[in-house]
Amino acid sequence: MAELEALVERMERGEQSLEEALRDFERGIYLTRHCQGALSAAEQKVEQLLENSEEGDVGPFRPEDP
Repeated sequence: MAELEALVERMERGEQSLEEALRDFERGIYLTRHCQGALSAAEQKVEQLLENSEEGDVGPFRPEDP
């Protein structure tokens, strides 16, 4: 995600050549698809865990207070 953010910042500055911008754009597309795949896999795992839970009713996540 950090690499994707860096690519966007670099492209927004507009200081790249067309070739560099296209290379960064391609890399950004790859990273976006990778992140979407990871998110989809995580969502599927959560759904499976919820389906397999004994209680079936799980409340919202609330991190512990420090």
